[in-house]
Amino acid sequence: MKTSNIPNVKLDIVEADGIKIFYREAGPADAPVILLLHGYPTSSHMFRHLMPRLASSFRVIAPDLPGFGFTEVPSERQYRYTFDSLGVTINAFVEALNLKRYAIYVFDYGAPTGFRLAVAHPERVTAIISQNGNGYVDGLGDAWDPIKKYWKEPTPANREALRGFIGLEGTKWQYVHGVTDPVQVEPEAYWLDTVLLQRPGNAEIQLDLFLDYASNVKLYPTFQEYFRKSQPPLLAAWGKNDPFFVPPGAEAFRKDIPSAKVVFYDTGHFALETHVEEISEEIHSFLNELAKAGKL
Repeated sequence: MKTSNIPNVKLDIVEADGIKIFYREAGPADAPVILLLHGYPTSSHMFRHLMPRLASSFRVIAPDLPGFGFTEVPSERQYRYTFDSLGVTINAFVEALNLKRYAIYVFDYGAPTGFRLAVAHPERVTAIISQNGNGYVDGLGDAWDPIKKYWKEPTPANREALRGFIGLEGTKWQYVHGVTDPVQVEPEAYWLDTVLLQRPGNAEIQLDLFLDYASNVKLYPTFQEYFRKSQPPLLAAWGKNDPFFVPPGAEAFRKDIPSAKVVFYDTGHFALETHVEEISEEIHSFLNELAKAGKL
């Protein structure tokens, strides 16, 4: 069997913003870049099946955000875990790799992180692929209610009530909820996330980020202004059964970007776990059209 045509995914570490950022990379060095930004509760591991499918045509780069995966934040860095900080760090990562132009694939926490990059440097962003990556109040589902309560009343009791999200059952639920056949979701994904989230001190980091997510909601109008002004080509590839980011959040992109393409899949929050083939084909079609038009 010939395997030479299967792209190799390289693992690497780069120091940026005083942090050792772990990342995965594949594809030709001179190909159009896609920056893949993961969300909670996972890491660049979520892109393990997508990257080889895109790397024949694109240079795909997926960093682990601070507090996730295998990125290391030195204690002396005294890092403040906020979404503003995540945006600053990933911008430093982009500059460390000398990425001048790139499309962004945003998911969950990766959306407010990536949208911060786009607002700061709209000239760099060639396109947006949003896979359950929200930028509208319309997209916040009922699963946010306990976290919204914490935003309104950041008491120790309301903080403690959210610890269930960080454990195995809470993490597994995010993977399998809304999936037709949960057996098809690779269990190592939610087990790995759980182990990494429960490293010493990490639970408190996650609870801090739950609280700070309210800062993203306040920035939604800023993100939307960017969409209206810059009109980035946008594909929303959405798991329609996601309890956190519901379908109206995908449809809302069309209010500000009339040309946005919205595609729904019969799956949950982690759409790549069940529909990676379909989503990768949609991305190829979307980006190849832009490449033909000289927009990448």
